[in-house]
Amino acid sequence: MAQEMEKLGGTSEEADEEMDMEVKEEDEEEEEEEEGASGSGGAVVMGLAAPAAGEDMGGRYFEQPGGIDGGGGDGLMQGVVMRRPRPKEEKERTKMRERHRRAITARILSGLRRHGSYNLRARADINEVIGALAREAGWAVLPDGTTFPSRSSASSSPQVTDIPSTHRMPEHDFAGTPYVPVYVMLPLGVINMKCELADPESLIKQLRILKSVNVDGVMVDCWWGIVEAHTPQEYCWHGYKRLFQTVRELKLKLQVVMSFHECGGNIGDDVCIPLPHWVAEIGRSNPEIFFTDREGRQNPECLSWGIDKERVLRGRTALEVYFDYMRGFRVEFDEFFEDGIISEIEVGLGPSGELRYPSYPVKYGWRYPGIGEFQCYDLYLMKSLRKAAEARGHSFWARGPDNAGSYNSQPHETGFFCGGGDYNSYYGRFFLNWYSQVLVDHADRVLSLAKLAFEGTCIAAKVSGIHWWYKTASHAAELTAGFYNPCNRDGYASIASMLKRHGAALKFTCAELRTLDQHEEFPEALADPEGLVWQVLNAAWDVCIPVASENSLPCHDRSGYNKILENSKPMSDPDGRHLATFTYLRLSPDLMESHNFLEFERFVKRMHGEAVLDLQS
Repeated sequence: MAQEMEKLGGTSEEADEEMDMEVKEEDEEEEEEEEGASGSGGAVVMGLAAPAAGEDMGGRYFEQPGGIDGGGGDGLMQGVVMRRPRPKEEKERTKMRERHRRAITARILSGLRRHGSYNLRARADINEVIGALAREAGWAVLPDGTTFPSRSSASSSPQVTDIPSTHRMPEHDFAGTPYVPVYVMLPLGVINMKCELADPESLIKQLRILKSVNVDGVMVDCWWGIVEAHTPQEYCWHGYKRLFQTVRELKLKLQVVMSFHECGGNIGDDVCIPLPHWVAEIGRSNPEIFFTDREGRQNPECLSWGIDKERVLRGRTALEVYFDYMRGFRVEFDEFFEDGIISEIEVGLGPSGELRYPSYPVKYGWRYPGIGEFQCYDLYLMKSLRKAAEARGHSFWARGPDNAGSYNSQPHETGFFCGGGDYNSYYGRFFLNWYSQVLVDHADRVLSLAKLAFEGTCIAAKVSGIHWWYKTASHAAELTAGFYNPCNRDGYASIASMLKRHGAALKFTCAELRTLDQHEEFPEALADPEGLVWQVLNAAWDVCIPVASENSLPCHDRSGYNKILENSKPMSDPDGRHLATFTYLRLSPDLMESHNFLEFERFVKRMHGEAVLDLQS
């Protein structure tokens, strides 16, 4: 039997020792409980426990006159409630059964932790094991043990038709609330690498359907790697011009992203659009133009902010390259700006167009909810760090943390991010201040040029929603991404103030995520998307700048739409503040399915403040 259990669980000697210690501790606890029961629950005569009522010292039953509370009973036995002592052999059998049960449980736990990456504590009970297995099967398990199919499992299983009504979130009636425009992101590959409209007939059909439900407009990425692909300052715009003309004919509006990053390799990327070929050539001879991690791996997803002012791009700085591109776009599409068809320009400021460091690249093995790694080890950013350390008078601080773990570490596994870790030391605060300020300064410089290029048009910057590890003190995943937002500091106020200087809107992601759902699906991540969204929205509203939002993952269910509505028009906000716009990610065949599109149409009406007839009670 022992050999079979060893094969099943695959425990190590360390796990066995832990299990034996656990069994020994619990045996001792049982013995103490039994001794306590005999000592406190009955009288003691000459050091021996008194017999139970109705039983003599030898275990034989006898009649006690007058009952327990006296009368004709022996004074020694009055008021005493005693149990018949368990025979020694029975105790030993019970102990052996318990040890056997605990041995099997310990080996199951060890196997789940080792081979299945289950986050189970060393002395988890059977309820926790069952709960973990249920979540793995796609079921939701509430803290009180209530278990029911989650949305994902319900949609994939033909046997489950709906979630019990007791677990539905109540809906608010948004009729008469402020009008929030709704835009829909177009597919990433709507313009191909030849700068041609990839599938014009299908796109026109889909745009007409969107127009039929009163969608306000669409968003499209204007890819640097397509437009300026081969030669510096030679731009090809004709695919975008045809797209914009189509949008104008359908009386829709446009949000356009200046996409200075590559597409491909991240979650949701279904096409590959690299940086311009001429930039890649420079990168082969000088890889320091890209962000670099502690191991020296360069990430060609976007250019390092260290070269914003370095003339390493065929005689131009990165800022000059960005400005020339934006000015060229403004000149080429002047008529669409003048007609108001282009309502907003979102300026790409980092990977995925977001203002953040590329701290969690999937290509280097990152998996949710890893904390990521700092990305400051290229030649140019390290030079900036040395200057900052020397100015502070501590030149030996010109280094990145050496105890910050790796991409998939958890905060408590590192000396830098753990509770009381180095992130809050003098050096840690210096480094994180510098690291986050580089991010803010980059956005400040690029947006000042964007404001000049697109004068009179709303510009926006997208801030990534790094919601995992938000419930920890260090907020490790946010720190590696460049947001200096530990529990004792507001890392988004400085970003909001910088955007205020340029009259730019703040666009934020993860509007559809609920904290409870995240806790059920990934309890180990200690995520709080709702808390993060509320913090960022208030940081922007406090400085009176427009706030826009988008969902971070595909959303087709009513629960997700309801959460977006709650964030777009907070019912509890005394000032009645709301989002300026919402952009839906993204136009796809799934969205066009009949049931999904009916839900989307209903969502658009509620965002516009219209009444709907099928509100849940």
